[in-house]
Amino acid sequence: MRIRNLMVAGLLAVPLVAAAAEDPAVAVLNQRLVALQADMATAEVASYEKLQAQQAIANLAKAKRKELDNARYLAERRVAIAEAASRTAVARRQVDELERTRNELLIEAGRREVARVRQEAERLRVQTQIQAEEAERLRLAAEAETLARQDAETALTSVAGRQQARLSTAQQNAAKLAREEAELVSGQKLPAARFEARGEIFTFAGDAFAAGQAAPSAGAGNQVKALAEYLNIGKKGRVTIEAYDSATGVGQRRAQALKDALVAAGVAANRIQVTGKKAASTRARSAEVIVAP
Repeated sequence: MRIRNLMVAGLLAVPLVAAAAEDPAVAVLNQRLVALQADMATAEVASYEKLQAQQAIANLAKAKRKELDNARYLAERRVAIAEAASRTAVARRQVDELERTRNELLIEAGRREVARVRQEAERLRVQTQIQAEEAERLRLAAEAETLARQDAETALTSVAGRQQARLSTAQQNAAKLAREEAELVSGQKLPAARFEARGEIFTFAGDAFAAGQAAPSAGAGNQVKALAEYLNIGKKGRVTIEAYDSATGVGQRRAQALKDALVAAGVAANRIQVTGKKAASTRARSAEVIVAP
C-alpha cells in the first residue's frame, strides 16, 4: 500500500515539473498535494478535492501573465481545501473508531455483569445463613462497579468530545475557504454568517427588501449570487429560508423570492425549504438562510 501511494504521488507530480521552473508556487503547491497522497492516513480520502486542486495547479502552470495572480490564488485555495477535507475525513474516522471501541467496552461490561449475577445467585442459594451480610456486600460491590463504569464512560466521552471539537474546527475552516472561493468566483460578498447548533446561518439585513415588497434589493440580489456559488461549491446540506415582516404573508413571499433567485443561480430546488414569519419592526424586512450541518 505504501509503495502504491508513493507511485500515485509521483504521477501527480510529473505533469507539473516543467512548469515549476516558471512559477515557484506550482512546485510548492504540487509538493503539498503529493504529500497528501503519500501519507497513508490521507491517501484514500478527499479524492474529489485533490482532483480539483490538481486541475487548479495545472491551470496555474498554463496561466498567462495577466491571469497569473488569480490562477495562483485559486490553486492555493483548492490545495488548502483538499488538505482541510483530508484532515476532516481522518478526524471522522477517528471518531467512528472511538465509537466502535466504546460499544465494544459496553458489550463486554454487560457480559461480565451477567456472569457475575449468575454466580452470585448460586452462592446465595447454598449460603442462606449469611444472607444479610452478603446482601450488604453485594450492594457495595454494585455501587463500586457502577462508579467504575461511569468513570470509563466519562473517559470515553471526553476523548470523543475532543475529537468532535477537532472535527468541528476542521469543518469550519473548510467552510471559510469555500466562502472565500465563492466570493472570488461570483465577485460579490456573502451575507453575514454565524454557526449555531442548527447549522450555518446567513443573515440578510433589514435593508434586504423594500417596505412591503417581496423582491430582494439590488444589494441583497448580489449577496444571493455569492450564496448560490457557496452552496454549489462547499455546502451540500439542506437549506431553510426564513423571511420576516410585520405584515401577514409578506415574509412567505420574500422567502419564496430568495429561493427562486438561488434556484435560478444553479442551486437544486429540492434542497430548499421556505417559511415566512411575522416579526416585530426590529426584524422586519430581513431574512435568514440556514444551511444544515
